[in-house]
Amino acid sequence: MNKPQLPDLPLFHTIAEAAGELDYPAYVIGGYVRDLVLARPSKDVDVVCVGDGIQLAQAVGRKLPGRPRVTVFKNFGTAMLPTPEIEVEFVGARKESYRAESRKPEVEAGTLEEDLARRDFTINALGISLNPADFGALVDRYDGMGDIQRKTIRTPLDPDITFSDDPLRMLRAIRFATQLDFDIEPDTYDAIARNKDRIKIVSQERITTELNKIILAEKPSYGFKLLFQCGLLQLIFPKMAQLQGVERVGQHAHKDNFYHTLQVLDNVVATGADLWLRWAAILHDIAKPATKRYDKRVGWTFHGHEDKGARWVPQIFADLKLPLGEEMRMVQKLVRLHLRPIALVKEIVTDSAVRRLLFEAGDDIDRLMQLCRADITSKDHQRVARYLRNFDVVEEKLKEVEEKDHLRNFKPVITGEIIMETFGLKPSREVGELKEAVLEAILDGRVRNEYDEAFPLLLELGEKKGLAVVKL
Repeated sequence: MNKPQLPDLPLFHTIAEAAGELDYPAYVIGGYVRDLVLARPSKDVDVVCVGDGIQLAQAVGRKLPGRPRVTVFKNFGTAMLPTPEIEVEFVGARKESYRAESRKPEVEAGTLEEDLARRDFTINALGISLNPADFGALVDRYDGMGDIQRKTIRTPLDPDITFSDDPLRMLRAIRFATQLDFDIEPDTYDAIARNKDRIKIVSQERITTELNKIILAEKPSYGFKLLFQCGLLQLIFPKMAQLQGVERVGQHAHKDNFYHTLQVLDNVVATGADLWLRWAAILHDIAKPATKRYDKRVGWTFHGHEDKGARWVPQIFADLKLPLGEEMRMVQKLVRLHLRPIALVKEIVTDSAVRRLLFEAGDDIDRLMQLCRADITSKDHQRVARYLRNFDVVEEKLKEVEEKDHLRNFKPVITGEIIMETFGLKPSREVGELKEAVLEAILDGRVRNEYDEAFPLLLELGEKKGLAVVKL
């Protein structure tokens, strides 16, 4: 494997010059070096100097054209310097000591060796010298290059100490393994299992950031299997862990909903799904354990799991500190509706059923169909192919009805205000029933969503209820 080479950017020579003048040995350290080796794009550079990192950043800033503003974080002893090509963070070499109840270390100045030793993994403990005597030389005290070649995640020091000191590193190990398609070295993985309870001192926001990075990987199922097998998933996302397992009664057994969910997740990823469609895949069957029943005539059932799951979504998002706005509502909608297109596949596709689906899904209809296609995970390839062909028919029907009726996110022409004015009513259940009855007639295709057709129907419905018209 070739040693990493710094890009030929004037900035690195400027840092070397400033570091030499201050007599602060300086190095590019960490993820940027790892990504150079792996040929992955990276724009964030960490520079460690044996000295005052803030002072070095300010000296570099003074030498650059336009003297860019250096942002100083005194509490952390770091400074940020943005440049057109890359963003550089400067820090002095340090050593750390931890208290059992906190992942925030006591920090003091240290040597380069002490700074490398505090790194989470050997692949992140690589450095490149910025010193005139050996500019561009690789610093690799813990065989990080060997671990990259072996595709292995390993801690530089005793993994029990590394993970107990900063338990977030357990999630980072699994995140890097998932993103890079690496294995976690056995002793390191065993230490995650031993120290998993330490995750309780980590904030939910930090946990969710790592979880989202796993979900955004090319094959997130790998990360979730690692999380489950070491016991971390049971602590950070118990509802998902509860999907695992198969129950049998006689000849009847249901599929393992944990591994089915992971397959659906990988399937939507293959279609280019964004983070929130991936979350919909994770949560689409989340309420199956709570709705599981055994019926001796038909076997295992999960009736209503889509509605219960949709009701759970806001609380799951709140617990995980995920956003509670449009993203959450879209995921909730997809969880609630994910069986609807499958039901259409099994039946004769009527215009009425398609109208209802278009009305309820609105602009998320395409995402819903993406999720439903991903949800077909049978080992019977012919069955999968048959279902997918049927989905083609449903999608054609969706396009046809949408072009004709423009039902995506449509607003019923008869509003609650019109109903109240027409019959002199105040807000009441009666107003809601009339509004619903007109909507049902539009969705059934009995009237079009046009005032001249819908208003006469409203008058007819009001008459049946014994309501007098007060304003036409």
